[in-house]
Amino acid sequence: MKKLSVWLLATLAAVLIAGCASDKAPAEQAVANAETAIAQVRDAGTKYAPDQMQAVDAQFNSIKDNLAKGDYKAVLAAMPSLNTAISGLKDATTAKQQEAEAASAKAKDVWGPMSTDVPKMVDAIQSRVDILSKSHHLPKGVTKDTLAAAKTGLDSMKSAWNDASTAATAGDYTTATAKGQAVKDQAAQIMQSLGMAAS
Repeated sequence: MKKLSVWLLATLAAVLIAGCASDKAPAEQAVANAETAIAQVRDAGTKYAPDQMQAVDAQFNSIKDNLAKGDYKAVLAAMPSLNTAISGLKDATTAKQQEAEAASAKAKDVWGPMSTDVPKMVDAIQSRVDILSKSHHLPKGVTKDTLAAAKTGLDSMKSAWNDASTAATAGDYTTATAKGQAVKDQAAQIMQSLGMAAS
């Protein structure tokens, strides 16, 4: 009887070891496949869905730890959840990338006329400021403080417009139009303060 139970234990142990060994190759393959899938989406995921990217990395690192410990069953058990997370990350990244590209295309359309209109406004203000600076009598509604504020505003607008143009040159039309709109709004306020008709 004792011999039989020893033999049974030995057989069970052998089956368990064989089971573990048979799980090793699929576990290693699954981890390798996941690593490839994550690498393919990493750049876009980091840019467009950073929180999801971090969550996928955390899941994957946990699975790699189990692989290193030889817990192949835990690796294989966790893979469906990781694969679902990677798939979700890909979908979110694709959607956000498409949104960003659509916003950029729209901003590019806005930038075209803006890149002509805003410099004209700035030039008109510069001309007005130059004329008023030489004038002995300021027009009604325009004070020395208003003129001084306009001069300061001109400097900040030129600097901001330079930033907007640099962004547009780099192809970042979303930033370019946001900065350009801020300059346009400021120019309209200054024109009003100087008694000019905004175009």
